[in-house]
Amino acid sequence: MKKWLIGLTHDPIPTLLEYGDIPIASFVRQDLLGETIAVQDLWQLPEAQKIVRKQQPDGSWIYPGVRDGIRTQENYNQFETYRNLGILVEEFGLNKKHPAIQEAAEYLFTFQTPEGDFRGIYGNQYSPNYSAGITELLIKAGYGSDVRIRKVFTWLIEVRQEDGGWAIPFRTQDCGIDTISNGFKTIKADTSRPFSHMVTGVVLRAFAVHPTYKKSKEARKAGELLLSQLFKKDHYPDRATPEYWLRFSFPFWYTDLISALDSLSLLGFSKHELQIEKALEWFIEHQRESGLWELKILKGKNKDVLQLWLTLAICRIFKKLCA
Repeated sequence: MKKWLIGLTHDPIPTLLEYGDIPIASFVRQDLLGETIAVQDLWQLPEAQKIVRKQQPDGSWIYPGVRDGIRTQENYNQFETYRNLGILVEEFGLNKKHPAIQEAAEYLFTFQTPEGDFRGIYGNQYSPNYSAGITELLIKAGYGSDVRIRKVFTWLIEVRQEDGGWAIPFRTQDCGIDTISNGFKTIKADTSRPFSHMVTGVVLRAFAVHPTYKKSKEARKAGELLLSQLFKKDHYPDRATPEYWLRFSFPFWYTDLISALDSLSLLGFSKHELQIEKALEWFIEHQRESGLWELKILKGKNKDVLQLWLTLAICRIFKKLCA
């Protein structure tokens, strides 16, 4: 048995392989069993091709059901492009060698401001979380050395709270969600206010997947802050209550226990940290006899398949921390 599996009550690998989902089985073989896979074969699967066919000539995907007064169609499309980029990169392994990724990346870079952030999903407001979320996926797609990516990290480091974490600037000024409409001016943060673990967890995902910035003192400090907040209430009203640590999405969206542990493990934190031990114990206690985890899922239509992706994500964490 693999060393990292010893701590688990049940081996999840047989169930993950037996389900018959080709992308999941492929990443299980690659990430858990150490086999070489032909990732480009996944690009040709009907599910991936269906998404690619809906891409627009400018590289975007159109968001259906726009709600007037919240975002413009363009900014909704940025949101939808980010969402589809996540599926293509995380579930089908597409990277910058694929034209759809090249076109999506160039489209998203049109929303990068001279300051370095990606703006628009929150209207005129700064969004460290969406800026970092987009950056995370672009790095995974092969854009880590792009000067525009470095510009995002420079901005992220500059806009930290004084404690070393991140928060949504308009929230630090006690402004409501209505400020994301384009009629409001850009609000700068009160950096003396505390960090948000929801925002900091998302931002750290970008740092954690970059070969240089993952080693930075800024990433380490923010990781310590995130670690201190596991299972606790956030300082701000967005997804504030502790229950949101146990509300999951894949591809990762907000900050939850899986996405946080994934980043912390990539940043080099140890399984012997008290809060990480507590988190791993939670997963051990909640594993089912099948080897899977039945978790509360926030986003996505096919929840059975999403449970498999989340199980794979948990296994990746145990392998990084316990191998």
